[in-house]
Amino acid sequence: MSDYEEFDFETRAVRAGQIRTAEGEHSEAIFPTSSYVFGSAAEAAARFSGDQPGNIYSRFTNPTVRTFEQRLASLEGGERCVATASGMAAIYATCAALLKSGDHIVSSQGIFGTTTVLFTNYLARFGIDTTFVPLADNAAWEAAIRPETRMLFLETPSNPLTEIADIQALSTLARSNDCLLVVDNCFCTPALQQPLSLGADIVIHSATKYLDGQGRCVGGAVIGDDELVGKDVYGFLRTAGPTMSPFNAWIFLKGLETLSLRMRAHCSSALSLAQWLEQQPGIARVHHPGLASHPQHELAGRQQSDYGGIVSFELDGGQPEAWIFIDALRVFSITANLGDTKSTVTHPATTTHGRLTPEQREAAGISDGLIRLAVGLESLDDLRADLACGFAVLQT
Repeated sequence: MSDYEEFDFETRAVRAGQIRTAEGEHSEAIFPTSSYVFGSAAEAAARFSGDQPGNIYSRFTNPTVRTFEQRLASLEGGERCVATASGMAAIYATCAALLKSGDHIVSSQGIFGTTTVLFTNYLARFGIDTTFVPLADNAAWEAAIRPETRMLFLETPSNPLTEIADIQALSTLARSNDCLLVVDNCFCTPALQQPLSLGADIVIHSATKYLDGQGRCVGGAVIGDDELVGKDVYGFLRTAGPTMSPFNAWIFLKGLETLSLRMRAHCSSALSLAQWLEQQPGIARVHHPGLASHPQHELAGRQQSDYGGIVSFELDGGQPEAWIFIDALRVFSITANLGDTKSTVTHPATTTHGRLTPEQREAAGISDGLIRLAVGLESLDDLRADLACGFAVLQT
């Protein structure tokens, strides 16, 4: 933990974790080195054995990466953070470190498509079974738990329907069944939601998204306590090596400095666009937790400090209309990434969730007419006008 724990979130986002070198640099230093020089053979032996703390090899010890880890741990309220090469690496490292053959995962249905593939196509090869349940159905979670269940895994808000899970209720369920509760906090970030304070055991991040904030680098993180994360997940990282680069860690540090400001702006514009979209013709439904029509609107208001920057909506005309609409946009970038200053648009059924079977997409609520918007920091008037162009093309 850093020396800034008594300070507010915004101060810790700028200053926590930094240790200046003898050069007295104001901005955090980047340490692009693979290895470190020891003062003696005895010191090298003590470092490798763990008897003496310090840098050994940048696969698992690097000062720039450590600064990022300490800062993000402070923001999430965790004891330890382990940075990884990607968000998917963070999920895999958590599962590989904490699960074994014969264990069982209960996961929400509405997770990122690649996470579903990881669970069903790859963890299954190692004897780890997964049951998928509706995110907001607490009874379904309870019914799915078996004696061998070891982990409850979820994203809240979900991707791309922005469904909300009751983290406290699932934490109680997990503890009563000796399970770990793992929460992917990618959409909210610690600026809007802190799952550890609500009873989660581990928080996962794709740092690629809002933590970076400008679509520059790929990275991930796992946050929790000294035992599960500081020992077990860190031990996996040290051996298997899904390592974050020092340069990427430095980029993410710069992103954290503006995280609170950016999230407020994303949330404000996203809610305005969601409210506007509800008034447009040809839309079957708009998904955003800030809308009174959202089924978990009240829960989101209790659990989060704001409603997030993701909006999705369903066109009546299915995939043909969705593609026509997307191709008519000029400001929104057609890309599957999110959390960027630049607004993005994607068709989940054929991109982020395209590797799922039609049955899996149907169970997750991913219709062919669904469009996901990740609202950036452009002018709200320009974003609204751009979406209006899409509707105008559909009406011609």
